[in-house]
Amino acid sequence: MAVAVGDRAVVALLTLLLLLFSVPASGYQERGTEREEAEEVTECGEDATGRGRFILGRTRRVVRTEAGQVRVVSGGRWKGHPSTMHIGFLRLEPDSLFLPHYVDANLILFARRGEVEAGWIHKDELVQRKLKRGDIYVIPAGSPFYIANTNSERSHIVCGIDTSQSLTYNSQQSFFIGGGTNPTSVLAGFDVNTLANAFNVTSDQLRPMMRRQSGGPIVRFSGQQEKDLDPNNDDEEAATRWTRKNLLDYLLGRSGREETISTESHHAPYAFNLYNNEPSFQNSYGWSTAIDEHDYSLLSSCGVGVYLVNLTAGSMMAPHFNPVATEYGVILSGSGSIEVVFPNGSTAMNAEVSEGDVFWIPRYHPFCQVASRGGPMEFFGFTTSSKRNHPQFLAGASSVLRSMSGPELATAFGVSEEQLGRLVKAQRESVILPASKNWDGGRETADERKKEKMVEELLVIKRGLLA
Repeated sequence: MAVAVGDRAVVALLTLLLLLFSVPASGYQERGTEREEAEEVTECGEDATGRGRFILGRTRRVVRTEAGQVRVVSGGRWKGHPSTMHIGFLRLEPDSLFLPHYVDANLILFARRGEVEAGWIHKDELVQRKLKRGDIYVIPAGSPFYIANTNSERSHIVCGIDTSQSLTYNSQQSFFIGGGTNPTSVLAGFDVNTLANAFNVTSDQLRPMMRRQSGGPIVRFSGQQEKDLDPNNDDEEAATRWTRKNLLDYLLGRSGREETISTESHHAPYAFNLYNNEPSFQNSYGWSTAIDEHDYSLLSSCGVGVYLVNLTAGSMMAPHFNPVATEYGVILSGSGSIEVVFPNGSTAMNAEVSEGDVFWIPRYHPFCQVASRGGPMEFFGFTTSSKRNHPQFLAGASSVLRSMSGPELATAFGVSEEQLGRLVKAQRESVILPASKNWDGGRETADERKKEKMVEELLVIKRGLLA
C-alpha cells in the first residue's frame, strides 16, 4: 500500500521518537539519591531506605575520639522480631588503644586493613595476638579485652556482634574496667573504702587513678613511653597515654617491675586468616571461603560462621538459598547488585550495592550476588550458625535442579524431560557463574521498563501506517 505525504511525515516523526527513546540515558545518578535515602535507619522487613528491604540502614556512631571511632549497624527486624546479630566497624588511628573492657555479646573480629594487637583474658590469663589483614578472631561474651594499634597506619576492623547472650535483648553493653571520668570504670560504683580495702591501698592512693582518664574509650597509646603513675601528677596528657607494660600491670594487678612480657603469647588461641588458606571453592570467575566450627574451633563458642567471596567483573554467585542460617554481609570493595526472592516466587529485592553497604539474607530465601562489569566485587560476612551450611544452588552444574532432574521435576515445570534436561545442563559452571555476553546485569529500572513499553507502542503504530 502506498504511503501518503502526510503519512510519511507521521512515520518520520515516529522514527525520530524511536531514535530518541532508544538512546541510553547518560549521567543518570541513581546512586546519589539512594545514598541520601540510606541516611534513614532501616527497619528490616520494610524498605525504609528506598533501596531494598534487605539493605541495612546507616551506621550509628557509638564512640568517637581523636584516636578512633566505633560505628554499629543494627540487624533490624524481620516479621516483628529483632535480629541478634549486628555489624560493628572499629577504626583505630596510629598509636591508639581501645581501653580494657568487656561486652555482654560475642565479638567476631575481622581485620580489614592494617594491623592491631588484641589482648584478652583466656582461661584466667591475659593472652595476646597480633591481627593482620584477613585475620578472624573471637572474643567471647564477658571476656575482658583491649585492642591496640601501635603501628604508623590506620587500622579497620569489621566486627560481628552476637547479642544472643546480652542483658538487654537485641543490644549490647560495654563494661569498662579501666577508666576515669570518661569512660567511667565499673570499679567506680563501689564504695571507695571497700575498693581501697580490696586493692590493699589507701583511699588517697586510689582516688587519683579513678579520676584521671578523660580521653574517652579510645585513647592515644605508645608501646615505648612510660606513663607516670605517681598519684600526685595531674598531667592530663600523661593520663590519656598508656603503655603495654602499664596496661598489663593494671590488668593483672602487679608491679610489673621484674617481669618481662612477650608481645604475643604462645598459648593464645590462633587467628584464622581468610586470605592465606585455600578457598572452599574457586574457578575462573571468582572464589569463596566459608569457615565454620570444624575449620576454626573458636567459632563454636559463639555459634557464628564466617565467609569471604570475591567475584570477577560481571560474574555472579549462582542463585541459591541457605538451609541452616541467616546471612549478613559487608561489601568490602567494588560494586554490583543483590537479588532476593520471596517464598511465593515474587521479587523481594533487586538492589545495587557498593563498598561499605551492609546487607542481610533471611534463612531459606533464594538470592544471588552479581559483580558489576566495571570490576570485581568482594564481600565478607557472618552466618547465624557455626555448623556447616551446605547452600542449595538453584542453577549451575551442581544445582538441586540437575540433581532432581527427572519426570517429577519435568511435570512440575510442565515440560518434557528432554526439555528440562537441556535447560538444567546448559550451564557447565557451578557456584560462581560467568555473565553471558548479552546480559545487562539483571537490573531494570522503572524508567527503562516505561521506555521499552513506549518504544513497543510506537513500533506498533509505525507498522500500522506502513501496512
